[in-house]
Amino acid sequence: MPYSPGILARGPWPLDRVSSRWSGKTYEPSPAQTAEADRVIAGLKDRGSPAYDGIAARLASFRVEDGALALELEEMRWALRLAEDALGALSVLCVVRDHEGRWLAGRRAAWVASWAGLWALGAGGAVDAGEDAALALGRELQEEWSVEPVSIQVEALLATPGDMTMLIGQAWLAPGAEVTRDHEHDAHAWWPSDPNDWPDDAHPQLQRMATLLSTEDPV
Repeated sequence: MPYSPGILARGPWPLDRVSSRWSGKTYEPSPAQTAEADRVIAGLKDRGSPAYDGIAARLASFRVEDGALALELEEMRWALRLAEDALGALSVLCVVRDHEGRWLAGRRAAWVASWAGLWALGAGGAVDAGEDAALALGRELQEEWSVEPVSIQVEALLATPGDMTMLIGQAWLAPGAEVTRDHEHDAHAWWPSDPNDWPDDAHPQLQRMATLLSTEDPV
């Protein structure tokens, strides 16, 4: 059953209070879903994207108990997440704040699989097969921006209208910390701490998320 769009569970939780259990099962798509995934991957290759198509995570279930978040995950084909219905595929998004509370935004390159040419917050991506979802937040941050945070915590688990599930983390950087963007971004900027002051091309979805997260102070 698809999750209703919105917040499924709200933290914050320290990383060690979020656990991932892999069920050992693999999601079996319908022939139509497989065909759609094949079509999307072919389209990415046609525009020069070195699209990776392997195994990633799908959220099978979750529970919040005793101040902890427990995720049950199953394997699914990575390309299935790119269709109009993402089938519960789990992504992580680690938003990044500097010591003044500003938000790290990066413009996604034109060839990437998602949000191509658009501004996005922080670092994000799929959870690899067998990976701890909470630890994937820091991995993505290191891969995309080559920086170590002072602190990082899990803020929320949510579902999007397209049935993508997302584990949202928030990382804080030390004064003077420098970021180095990867090849998946062609520009970056530090947006003001108040989302109402963001540039006009900031996606409303990002502003809503930032407004929710900005109620939390640095830890």
